[in-house]
Amino acid sequence: MADKCFFCKGKVAQEKVNVDFRWGKDLIVIEGVPAMVCRQCGEKYFDAEVYKEMEKLAKGRIKPSKRLTIDVIKFEHPVPA
Repeated sequence: MADKCFFCKGKVAQEKVNVDFRWGKDLIVIEGVPAMVCRQCGEKYFDAEVYKEMEKLAKGRIKPSKRLTIDVIKFEHPVPA
């Protein structure tokens, strides 16, 4: 994996992060995911094996370790073309 961010060229370092992962209409949060994270812009990079495991977790029927409630707000402000 690269040691520089593709977008801003900042330095990346190994961290464990929380990931908001969407699978179809479902949204799950996966905690403690190993990733390379840009110190400058925060972009996250995942190894292919890690991403495949996140997909398995999202598709699986694993009992969640906890449950969160989130607010959903619709953006309805007109944007000029």
